[in-house]
Amino acid sequence: MRRARARARGGPGAPAAGEHPAEAHRPGQDRAGERVPLSHAQRRMWVLEHLGGAGDSYAVPFATRIHGPLDPAALGAALTALVRRHTALRLRFGWDEDGEPYQEVLPAPADIAVPVVPCGPAEAAARLAREAQRPFDLAAGALPRALVLRHGERDHTVLVVFHHITVDGGALEIVAAELAALYGAVVDGGAAVLPGDPPQYTDHARRERAAAGGHEEGLRHWAQTLAGAAPVRLPRPDAAPGCGVAVTRSLPAALPGRLRELGTRHRATLFTVALAAAFATLRKLTGADDLVIGVAGTHRRGRAMRELVGLCVNTLPVRVDTGGNPSFAHLLERVRDALLTAQLHGDVPFDLVLGRLGAAARGADGTALVRVTADVPGEPAVLRLPGTTAVYVDVPASTAKFDLSFGLLDGARPAALVQYAGSALDEETGVALAEAHGAVLAAVAADPGLPLSALPAVARPQADGPAGHPAVTVLRAHPRIAAAAVAAAPDGAVWAYAVPRGVGGPPPAELRAHLRTRLPAGQVPAAVMLLDALPRTADGALAAAALPGLGAAPAGPRADAVTEGFRTLLGRSPDPDDDFFALGGHSLVAVQLAERLRTVLRLPLTGLDVLQARTPRALTALLEGRAAEQAARTGAPVSGRPRGSREGTVLVTGASGGVGAFVVRALAARGRPVRALVRPESAHLLPPVEGVQVVEGDLADLDGLRTAVREADAVVHAACTFTRHEVDLAAMEALAGAWRRGPFVFVSSVDAYGRPPAGTVEEDAGTVEPVSPYGRAKRDAEALLLAVAGRGGRGGASALRAPLVWGRHDRFRDQVRWGATGLLYQAAAGGRDLVVPRPGAAGAAWYGAPWVHAAALARAVAAALDTPVDGVAATVSGHVPWRELAAELLRLTGGGGRVVESDDVHRDLDHVWHYRADRLARALAPLPGENWRTALGEAVGG
Repeated sequence: MRRARARARGGPGAPAAGEHPAEAHRPGQDRAGERVPLSHAQRRMWVLEHLGGAGDSYAVPFATRIHGPLDPAALGAALTALVRRHTALRLRFGWDEDGEPYQEVLPAPADIAVPVVPCGPAEAAARLAREAQRPFDLAAGALPRALVLRHGERDHTVLVVFHHITVDGGALEIVAAELAALYGAVVDGGAAVLPGDPPQYTDHARRERAAAGGHEEGLRHWAQTLAGAAPVRLPRPDAAPGCGVAVTRSLPAALPGRLRELGTRHRATLFTVALAAAFATLRKLTGADDLVIGVAGTHRRGRAMRELVGLCVNTLPVRVDTGGNPSFAHLLERVRDALLTAQLHGDVPFDLVLGRLGAAARGADGTALVRVTADVPGEPAVLRLPGTTAVYVDVPASTAKFDLSFGLLDGARPAALVQYAGSALDEETGVALAEAHGAVLAAVAADPGLPLSALPAVARPQADGPAGHPAVTVLRAHPRIAAAAVAAAPDGAVWAYAVPRGVGGPPPAELRAHLRTRLPAGQVPAAVMLLDALPRTADGALAAAALPGLGAAPAGPRADAVTEGFRTLLGRSPDPDDDFFALGGHSLVAVQLAERLRTVLRLPLTGLDVLQARTPRALTALLEGRAAEQAARTGAPVSGRPRGSREGTVLVTGASGGVGAFVVRALAARGRPVRALVRPESAHLLPPVEGVQVVEGDLADLDGLRTAVREADAVVHAACTFTRHEVDLAAMEALAGAWRRGPFVFVSSVDAYGRPPAGTVEEDAGTVEPVSPYGRAKRDAEALLLAVAGRGGRGGASALRAPLVWGRHDRFRDQVRWGATGLLYQAAAGGRDLVVPRPGAAGAAWYGAPWVHAAALARAVAAALDTPVDGVAATVSGHVPWRELAAELLRLTGGGGRVVESDDVHRDLDHVWHYRADRLARALAPLPGENWRTALGEAVGG
């Protein structure tokens, strides 16, 4: 709303803020690495982000055109100081083994880079939009990022992009003022004049969680107020969904004043009048009497909270009965009373309200209860640096947070505003709605006694479809569907079939969601399947018996995984057509279920897919379709080497091995084109992955390696013979010699550290003799690579020293059975005692194994491709004592032996080191299911 306001107003921002009290600036005292529960607002934001489909709607771009002298280095120093001062700006977000999200304060950064890019004013909008749309990785950290566009010597645009989970509108005002003060201090060489130690958001989150049990009365109020409420039904477009759109319509300059006077006569604020107008316009659009519109509340109460940087917004659902054709003045009084009541209970976090409502928080078709909002946005924040003039720059989002939002822009250029999601309204309806909203505001200002029936209507087209089953009617009206049919399975479940126009078509889940928005819940098919053509009998009738998927219930590994996921997370064994929400599901469970199925089945799936599919039958059909699409797109392994490659192609050696397979999937999931190099006899081991080109090769084929590297834009070398060290070194020499562009990541080993003194080993520690032949080969290969990095057009190089790697792959299963863990595994499997070193034996206080989950290692590889470490980095998830690992192996194998501690130290178990792994710590941060017991179990099971 703030962005749209500035776009409509088209002028500079508000006057500069006053001076801050003169107190010393000291950073916050939160301890880095400490896990803290999310606030309710953060939790809701985290769930929305992880559901998928949010796009850039939760990015907060803060852009200002600066005229005058600008020092980018000083700006970077000021931004770094700001992030040090407010821990909310340096948080990462993970989830624990139970699937519950948490936040963790990151160490204060040493420096935040501020790139300066020459850019003409005409190209600035597109460049700013691209930067704002670049996604955040909340698991790695939501640090703000900055960009300066240089239009001239004294003409720049400064952009700082935050994630909404770290700031809201009130926080942005604080950020703007403090960033300007810190910048001025850096330029002048003095101390910034700021308030003392600021309140920290993690403390707010702790307090809010501690007080969660005190909201019972408020929750009862909301449950009663919202009982029986349903989401507003909007006339969704028949065409493919578009992006978020904002439409404004100018209003007379005197109109806000007249609306204020109207409010004064009815003991209401301008905001309340604008909200009542939104209710009136929405009723004209939908014809519904019982409506719910969400408005923004805040937890910023008291001076300390007003100085807090973080996310403190709260959604207040305002429910109003517009029935009986009241006058607008009467409607205004209803809205005023409903809003005041909502504000009296505004301390109850919306997240808790949704939890209390359960399945009632969504309509029968899965639509969220609060999908329409209203606001009177304030002036946007502007960065006012000393010695310059500043103008707010709007960076519009490409997606909308809500399906529909109404706004009244109050200022020098007043306007009516309508923002809508392209999946909610078509352009014609959106424009007509903005026209109607402006007309309603003008009409009620002139005559508040008008009944609602006399207010301006929303002019929009009405469409009729052909006769037949309602699902067929809707599908045939879709512009990308050529034909459609429905058929009933033996158990009575209805399936829909659609034939796309041309090549491809909308995904089945999208079509089913399309049907849910247009049909009553009882008429929505259990699943939608795409066909090349509808089967016909000789006389042209539909051959229903030939339609696929009409069995009594879905079966197979994907159906079993879906059923087990429902059972585990919802506590009930579902029937094929049981509804996810009716079983007690909600958004967080949808995220957890998607993550579980994505990991088990290795198929793309989001929480939003779960919310749209809703039933085990539909979710299984969706996964079956994606598996078929994945197999069709990937095709069989290709012999020989391709002549060319897509821009940005990453060559991955050892792609059929355990590490390589995880790396390939991680890169493909990020949209990176991958060329997977595998030995001919191992090509069948690489699972089909979209965007991956499989080529055959071998470490001993040096000419083939050189050719493969020359055709790639980046290299990940994960292949290794383990025992033929001369082959490994020759392969690295060939790869490094042919490498000419982009980054290079080498998956090395912690064995390259040798045997340093017992204790903690720093990442950049040198090699200490004695070194195993395997460790020496890794160290020498690293040296070959790092010696040529950055030369002759080459990019940066990263040698990632990995310990034991565990995860679900046949190669990891084999590795568990030999080497250090092999000694213990064979004893466990054979029913023998597992003998491990006793702490203190031979003078060492600890014996155990460092380990890393293969998925975490793959994320670290991807991070090093994006930002090379230019040297060595350890990639370690953790360290587990031999005693605990041995006990877990006994449990996994069912062995009858015992774990026995001994003062004798077997050479395979003589490991006494902990490795620091700070350089890629964000990428290595564990996701749910990446604890050492689960990882080891996956490796043992293969």
